[in-house]
Amino acid sequence: MRDAYLDRLPIAGRLVSENFAGWPPSLREEFARGGANGKVGQHLLSETSRLRVWEIRLAPGERVPAHCHVLDYSWTALTAGHSRQHTHDGTTREVTYRQGETREYGFAHGEYLLHDLENIGGGELAFITVEFLQSANPPLPLI
Repeated sequence: MRDAYLDRLPIAGRLVSENFAGWPPSLREEFARGGANGKVGQHLLSETSRLRVWEIRLAPGERVPAHCHVLDYSWTALTAGHSRQHTHDGTTREVTYRQGETREYGFAHGEYLLHDLENIGGGELAFITVEFLQSANPPLPLI
């Protein structure tokens, strides 16, 4: 099911499939469980009363499992590279990043982005993600 607010988010990449095409049952099960996962990075570098700073570093072929963004956030690519992302609306995208590229996301009450991230490039793919704790939605647990 397509959530209309996803159309206003600056979701990166080229759409490669829709309607869960090509998703194995294990991935659909992971997404069913991932809706409560607020661990949006691999390493929590810093947390204050206002923000969380996360790091993601993926070797070629490595993947971050499904996780849910409910807080306003931004990410910056520390390296150039390529990823594949599955999103809760059943779409799959392939994304090319430039080093230093930054995107910012905002969510109204009840909105979210549930996705995974896989490095499909030949080198390390690294990001810094900053979540803003004073957003329209409460933070999810870090599981």
